[in-house]
Amino acid sequence: MRQVSRQTLWILAAVVVLMTLLSVGTSTFATGDNLFNVSRNLAFIALVALGQTAVILTAGIDLSVGSVMGLSAVVTALALNAGQPLAVGVGAGLGVALLCGLVNGALVAYLRLSPFVVTLAMLAIARSLALVVSDNQMVYEFGPAEDTLLALGGGTTLGLANPVWAALVATAIFWAVLGWTSFGTHLYAIGGNEDAARRVGVPIARTKLFAYLLSSGMAGLSAILMVGWLGSVTNALGQGYELRVIAATVIGGVHLMGGEGGAPGALIGAALIEIVRNGLLLIGVDPYWQGTFVGLLIIAAVLLDLRRNRHS
Repeated sequence: MRQVSRQTLWILAAVVVLMTLLSVGTSTFATGDNLFNVSRNLAFIALVALGQTAVILTAGIDLSVGSVMGLSAVVTALALNAGQPLAVGVGAGLGVALLCGLVNGALVAYLRLSPFVVTLAMLAIARSLALVVSDNQMVYEFGPAEDTLLALGGGTTLGLANPVWAALVATAIFWAVLGWTSFGTHLYAIGGNEDAARRVGVPIARTKLFAYLLSSGMAGLSAILMVGWLGSVTNALGQGYELRVIAATVIGGVHLMGGEGGAPGALIGAALIEIVRNGLLLIGVDPYWQGTFVGLLIIAAVLLDLRRNRHS
């Protein structure tokens, strides 16, 4: 299937091998507590990577997801801190995330501005707005809905963290949407050959707009669950997630030029990144080296993608 490329399978194999090596080489990796933490942390990345997948399939990019996470988290926290019900707080957080996606999508799809430039600008705008609305203060009280929010993001169901269930369900939904709906077909068509897609009647602008809405919406969802896990919010939440999310998407087999990849790759790529991060900590590597290893993984994934496309 077009959602599961050879690269995705290689990355899945790498995940299995790495987990085996860490289980044998350390006394803590295979413990229940550590695996629980790894799965929960990768879930936050995977949720955002799924939305990013929709954008990259159109040959676009969304650099603003980390900042959108921060703004969405702050708005949610402030609404709940003011005594609003959970539905209102979550709706406000998702609403502001979708508004960011709407602006990104409209500028890219209808004004045909560069996705890189537009979303880089939104990265700065959303982070600045998070600073403004929070007055650069931490929020750690969530009003009457606090217990429910903490259970939603920090609780478990059948032994798995709730964000993990959210990531698994979202992956299944994205798999179905990308594989069996006209919207999914349009995403692949635009990324494969936008001019050809336009000639056969694919609604280019509308499809791109929805892709950026999905990207920001998934960033907002991940941020709200993260707030429930952390139990507090600062405007720096989500900072640096742009790199992790794009890395997870590309490593998982989504072609940066669009038209190839799918939902499983986003989840598998997120798993590899988080396992590498966790493994480095367990074997005593300085945390400051994490960015170097993630960057090397991105380069390796792009080289694999280039080699695959040359052969095809």
